[in-house]
Amino acid sequence: MSLFDSFSVHLVESADQAEDSDELDSLPSPSDTDSDDRDESDAEREWRESLQQLELLLTMVLVPYVGKYFGRKFAYWGWAKYMEWKYPVDVVITSKGAFKGAGAIEALASL
Repeated sequence: MSLFDSFSVHLVESADQAEDSDELDSLPSPSDTDSDDRDESDAEREWRESLQQLELLLTMVLVPYVGKYFGRKFAYWGWAKYMEWKYPVDVVITSKGAFKGAGAIEALASL
């Protein structure tokens, strides 16, 4: 290996290092990336916790209450239809507001 060959190899290596340093200069610094990731992960974690709380609220409170209310309403309707079919009796609800209020009070009674 001559002196000229080692010099050309050294020039090629330094050109590759210059390209690598240009690529590294365009990337964000590690300290900026870490703080952004931490902020995003904190916000993401809080978002997930909020969604989980909403899901618990729906499944533990609202769904049972609504199901109980509409279940009773359907039961009353079904019983009225059955009685009309079985016996020739007309079932008339005189006050719809009182009927709905009674259903809501009965649904809340056991909570």
